[in-house]
This record gives sequence, structure tokens and C-alpha cells, in this order.
Amino acid sequence: MGKPVLLCRDGPAPGLASQRSAETMNTMTTLTPVLAAAPGQAAAPRCAPAWRAPLGVLLVGMVACTLLPDQLGLMTRIFITALFVLSLDLVVGVAGLATLGHAALFGMGAYAAGIFALQVHPDPLVGLAVGIAAGAGLAVLSGAFLLRFQGFTFLMLTVAISQILLSLAQKARHWTGGDDGLSGFVMGPLLGRFEFDLEGRAAALYALVVLAVLFYVARRIVDSPFGLAVRGIHENRARMAALGTPVFARLWVLYTVAGAMAGAAGALSAQTNAVVGMDSLSFALSAEALVMLILGGAGRLTGALIGATVFTVLHHTAASINPYHWLFVVGALLMLVVLVSPAKAWAWLRRRSGGAR
Repeated sequence: MGKPVLLCRDGPAPGLASQRSAETMNTMTTLTPVLAAAPGQAAAPRCAPAWRAPLGVLLVGMVACTLLPDQLGLMTRIFITALFVLSLDLVVGVAGLATLGHAALFGMGAYAAGIFALQVHPDPLVGLAVGIAAGAGLAVLSGAFLLRFQGFTFLMLTVAISQILLSLAQKARHWTGGDDGLSGFVMGPLLGRFEFDLEGRAAALYALVVLAVLFYVARRIVDSPFGLAVRGIHENRARMAALGTPVFARLWVLYTVAGAMAGAAGALSAQTNAVVGMDSLSFALSAEALVMLILGGAGRLTGALIGATVFTVLHHTAASINPYHWLFVVGALLMLVVLVSPAKAWAWLRRRSGGAR
């Protein structure tokens, strides 16, 4: 008998339990056996509400922007990168799908938002919606094909699709600017009031709010019965299929959500930088995002934010000290991650903090 897994959820609203489908109940019964508290033991504590972590991210981000007004550009980059890695965590950490082509979804959102601002209208929120729709649309189309494969085949196909899009972006110079990048668009004021100025305060807070909102959405999805079913597919696809769970449909929906979030990150990057380069579709961007996710710990959502923050700050610091050899520092970090996994490090810190109390 496998280890029991505690379900971390806010709990259903009164009267809704009887309305759950038989499939969801079977899934939850299989994955989360009910653990009765032993005599004299307190019941297991309920998990924190889904809004608590996103609210914490919002508050910490606002404090950081206030205390570091000269680093608002770096803060904006951290928020956007964290959102991109968060979308990758849904695919890799939650669904268990190894990918090295996630930049395709990011780049699609970036180019869509940039082209929309240049050709149609510079409103940031409408452009953000366009980027989200573009990322989700690419995920729907590519996922219908990709998700029929697993393992190394899936991994290589994601790389192939990313490279195809990169080649198309190079050819379509009239729309994308080719190797020179897409530029020349100026974003309108946010909500008609807040300009994207050189100081960067509006851009940083804009990216932070979008990150917090989509982090909350991701948390609600992962902690729902749907998210639990996807985790079950990650653990044992054959068993979930035998229980009657529509495996392909579940993964397709989650992949689409991840595509929408990656598209949002791409749109934010285009709007706050006022330029979209070919590197937004590059293999290097996908690989860096995967490194950040491994650094912070996959499958926990908060790990994506931690890994993105640590990597981006380290990248910025090392590049400012030595712009020619900063990759040596990143390489040393990768070696450290390989030798000491983040999961072991977090477990050690928890044991130390528990012993201190």
C-alpha cells in the first residue's frame, strides 16, 4: 500500500459534496485515503486558503518596489520571468510533461501583443488579453498533437515546434521584424491614467498584479479536484485511465491554461520593454526556465517564483560584475542544483527550523 497523501484544499462549500461526479469521487478516493486521527491526536491542520500565497507575493513585491526604486526594471523582469516559470510548472511539475519548447508559447504571446499594439491599438489590457488568447490558441493547436505522445518523444516534438515558430518569425519580417526584432510601438496609459514612463513604476506594478492574479488562478486549479486528477495522471496514467478519467482531455485543458499564462508573460514582456526579439522563441529561454524551475522545486508553484527570483537576481548581479564570464557563475549554480537537489535542501531547512523550536 502506497503512502497516503493529504489533500490540500480549501474544502467544498456546504451542500456541494453530493453534486460531485462519480469520476471525481473515485479519483479522490484513490489518491487521498481518509486518515482518521488516532486517539489523543489532533486532526491534521487544514491548508492555508488559496489566496494567501498570492496575496503574500503581491505584498512582498510592493514592498520590494518601494524599498528598491532604482531596481524597478529588474523587479519587472523578475515578475514576468516568475509568471513564465509558473506556467512551466503546470506542465512539468503538475502534469509531469517534460518540455524544452515552452518558449514557443511565451513568444507567441509576445509577438501577438506587440503586433496588436503596433497595428491595431496600444491599450495594455486589451493587448494582454490578445497575448493570453494567442498563447492559449497555440497550446490548443499544438497540444492536440503533442499530448498524444509521452516521454522523450514529447520532449523533442516541443523543441521542434519551437524551432518551427522561430523560423517562421525570421521569415515573416514584415510582421515580426525578423532578426532586428519587433519595435516601434508605444503602449498607451494603463487604465487610461498610468503612463509607462522611464522610471518603470507603472510597468513593475502592472506585472506584479498580473502575476499575483494568475498565481491565484493556478493555485485554485491545482488544488481543485481537476488538479488532483492531473496529479494522479502524473503519478500513474494507466490507473487513472482505468478509473475512467479522460486523461487526454485533462492534460489538454491544463496545457491550454499553461499556454495562456505563458502568453500573458510574453505580452507583459513585449509591453514593458516595447520590443520583441527573436530570443523570445529561443531554445535558450526554454532551457533557462527549466533550470529556474528545478532550482526552486517543481510541482509546488511557489518553487517557480523562488527559482525565477534567485536565478534572475544572480544573473543580473553576475553580469554586472563581469559581463563576459557570468555564465561561469550560472554553471556553478547548475552544478550545485544537480549535487544538492532543492527538495533535499528544503527538507533540511524544515528539520533545522523544527529542531530550533
